[in-house]
Amino acid sequence: MTDQAVRNILIVGGGTAGWMTAAALSAKLAGLPIAIRLVESAEIGTVGVGEATVPHIRHFNAALGLDEADFMRRTQATYKLGIEFRDWGKPGDSYIHPFGAYGAAIAGVGFHHHWLRARQGGDATPLEAYSLPIMAARQGRFAPPSPDLSSVASTYNYAYQFDAGLYAAYLRAYAEARGVVRTEGKVADVALRGGDGFIEAVTMESGERIEADLFIDCSGFRGLLIEQALKAGYEDWTRWLPCDRAAAVPCETVEISTPYTRCTADTAGWRWRIPLQHRVGNGYVYSSAHISDDDAAAALLAGLEGKAQADPRFLRFTAGHRRKQWSRNCVAVGLASGFLEPLESTSIHLIQVAVTTLLELFPDRGCDPADQDEYNRVMNLEFERIRDFLVLHYHANQRTGSPFWDDRRNLPIPDSLAYKMDLFRDRGVVVKYKDGFFLEPSWLAVYLGQNVVPRAYDPVSDSVPDAVLAQRLKAIRDSVADTAGAMPAHDDWVARFCAAAPVNAAQAVRA
Repeated sequence: MTDQAVRNILIVGGGTAGWMTAAALSAKLAGLPIAIRLVESAEIGTVGVGEATVPHIRHFNAALGLDEADFMRRTQATYKLGIEFRDWGKPGDSYIHPFGAYGAAIAGVGFHHHWLRARQGGDATPLEAYSLPIMAARQGRFAPPSPDLSSVASTYNYAYQFDAGLYAAYLRAYAEARGVVRTEGKVADVALRGGDGFIEAVTMESGERIEADLFIDCSGFRGLLIEQALKAGYEDWTRWLPCDRAAAVPCETVEISTPYTRCTADTAGWRWRIPLQHRVGNGYVYSSAHISDDDAAAALLAGLEGKAQADPRFLRFTAGHRRKQWSRNCVAVGLASGFLEPLESTSIHLIQVAVTTLLELFPDRGCDPADQDEYNRVMNLEFERIRDFLVLHYHANQRTGSPFWDDRRNLPIPDSLAYKMDLFRDRGVVVKYKDGFFLEPSWLAVYLGQNVVPRAYDPVSDSVPDAVLAQRLKAIRDSVADTAGAMPAHDDWVARFCAAAPVNAAQAVRA
């Protein structure tokens, strides 16, 4: 290591963002003479509403060497094959965004084009009949994907639904075992260096002054370092994503612990249901311009399947991100970097992308501006492409007569999303990018699930004779149905491989 090498890293803030960062840094920088310290205050609560994840979390956990069964037991986790969206197209509609493919290409043409051709010919079979994770989810079944790539049982992935507070505690133990030092307390002041404006140190309320070469801001919405000290600025996306409040409450489990998260459209936003082993997480994301906090809380409580285990907790937010998520020698991670409502369970994913991108561009004490620019380019792009996907859900609604939903359908959308939608409506083209999280099946799920249907399909599909196409489609859906039907019940799989110790209601709330 050179004289300019980073020797001290200070993470300000704990929670999921802080401890994911600490765990990843302690694992990947092991063996280097770098001290990692995290300061947090038990008096400052964490948001803790994000409990559902996307499959990328499996790679993060694997990179840390975590044992899946142990992790799931310690975090009261269940498996997740996708997200069900209720009432988003029209009231009464339901579709699942799966973590997996629809069918398989035929004659080199994407499967959905053949499905569209069959649909125009009178075949009313829904697209979900060709998706194994959807059919398994609908039946409450789960088994890990097959390693045999020739099998339909290999055509999907999975994520987790877990208690974010327990996950943070789990990663804290992991990080501390690898040398991360935790300090309890609140930051009272941030000192900037003369000349370059880098952060020099933070002073705690105890009076202790803590210097570092690199600072990671995990202080939540307030952005203690990135915004309050460095004035990074904020890109406000309220014009596209106007929901600015959320109410969250856990409840007792009554229904089965389904292997999917549920998002149900409501009067002024949407409600989530996330089944864990010891409780169900519930919330209402809404626009304060269309419903009051009291009415939102009442609607949330009225929709619970079981007894509430606490009073609703509220949080306020503004959709968007910091204009600079890496500024000088400070990198913002988690809510300090920005916020997009958890409609597609991307909150923890954005933390993961931030940490892995930082490690790929890990700086010396000079924090080269080129590294900062590249980091900000990658993160801004990630936020923008998730933003477009979220806006699609709102824009492609047919919930007429509701002020909130009428506004969402009729107001302008980002040019980048309009371009994607125009191409799909014309002839079923799903725009593909080298970078960005959501792949073709994700866009198909929302487009077709919310009745955005192309005017035409790829004409190359017509090269497959009608009888051959009908036979291929039947073979795929029969294989999907048979494979899903042979899977064990999700609850049985959890009980067999990763059942957590029972907890009482009081413990569930504290967790």
